[in-house]
Amino acid sequence: MTGRKPGGTALKALKTALSAIVGGPRRFMGWIGEVMPKGLFVRSLIIIIAPIVILQSVVAYVFMERHWQLVTRRLSSAVSADIAALIDIYEIYPQPQNAPDLVRIAQERLGLDVDFLPRADLPPQGPQPFFSILDEVLSDEIGRQVSRPFWIDTVGRSNVIEIRILLDDVVMRVFARRSLAYASNSHIFLIWMLGTSLVLVTIAVLFQLNQIRPILRLADAAEAFGMGRDVDFRPRGAREVRRAGRAFIEMKRRIERAIEQRTTMLNGVSHDLRTILTRFKLSLTLMRDSPDVRDLRKDVDEMGSMLEAYLAFARGDAGEQAAPTDLHALLDTLAADHARQGHAVSVSVMGDMTVTVRPLAFQRLVNNLVANAARHGTRVTITATRMPRWLTITVEDDGPGIPADLREEVFKPFVRLDAARNVDDGGTGLGLAIARDVARSHGGEIELSDSPLGGLKATVRVPV
Repeated sequence: MTGRKPGGTALKALKTALSAIVGGPRRFMGWIGEVMPKGLFVRSLIIIIAPIVILQSVVAYVFMERHWQLVTRRLSSAVSADIAALIDIYEIYPQPQNAPDLVRIAQERLGLDVDFLPRADLPPQGPQPFFSILDEVLSDEIGRQVSRPFWIDTVGRSNVIEIRILLDDVVMRVFARRSLAYASNSHIFLIWMLGTSLVLVTIAVLFQLNQIRPILRLADAAEAFGMGRDVDFRPRGAREVRRAGRAFIEMKRRIERAIEQRTTMLNGVSHDLRTILTRFKLSLTLMRDSPDVRDLRKDVDEMGSMLEAYLAFARGDAGEQAAPTDLHALLDTLAADHARQGHAVSVSVMGDMTVTVRPLAFQRLVNNLVANAARHGTRVTITATRMPRWLTITVEDDGPGIPADLREEVFKPFVRLDAARNVDDGGTGLGLAIARDVARSHGGEIELSDSPLGGLKATVRVPV
């Protein structure tokens, strides 16, 4: 017999409802995060401008709803009351000789131009304006106080309202100034409100530009330092930005001091080891030539090459300064050097190839990639493309390639994929490691993929 936990279905439904309630706001906040601008300048402006816009909208709504409509309704009510009073007087004293006095009183005391037309049908009502508080309010007030057929025109002439009311024997026509029935100066409030908002927004934009500029300078300095370029940076801006700038300068000094100490130590080690190797070479030169001596000379030469490779990897050419370099000429020189060694290397260049890099380090980067491709393939192609912000160099070969699961492994120092792990082919397992180290020191990266030639494709992307 199977049992069911009491309330299990209800608990499950409650959990579903709660997850829906919680998931809704999360999805909404995720959508807000996607549509919101990513820049600090625009976000800070939104923080400043959004409250101003909301406040102005609320104030405008309250003003339009409470003040403007209320004043317009009261003015229209007063005009309608004056017209109703004139109609009552005319109906009480309908003698024709009283009409001029009624017209004079309306003009002098009430500011209305009144005349009486022969009885006829009222003109057809024209289309109502899209946005006219006066037309709606005045029609309501005349209909409520006069209670007779009427016709009004609030758009025929800009500053005059025409009203026609059908009486028993005549048509009473009234011309009234628009200002008598309409709060016509309310737009001044809106103009002042919008003008003040524009002034405040302009001040906020200028202030934010002044605050954002030091942050952008700090970001540019950090990016340039990461690309190995010389940086001339002085902290500016707010206290917190200055603090971040001073921290960056101190970090830059520490890194440069550490690199300088490491370079000095490696130069000392290099000098000592080269001295010993030189003694070995001199001793071997003085010895009688024999197969054993030739083998020892070969080993000493190989040790010298390996030592240079190790020191180049550890030093990383950190002391070299970046300078504008013609990469087209550099690539042509590399292709010619490898062509003299019997390798078929072709170069294709698109765009202006004058970029700011560390020339010797970048030459070592490309040379290591080309040497690796030439070692395993018979055909090598170099393609360089200059984009507005990126330089892309691809080196392809028709060799056996590298399995996808080992493409990150080969960038580690001293890793070689040959089964014997010997050094008879001249490799030290540092070529790709040095190439990636140089690319990253320029702020870029190297990726390996399959080549259309059938072998390996190495893609170098560095910012310019």
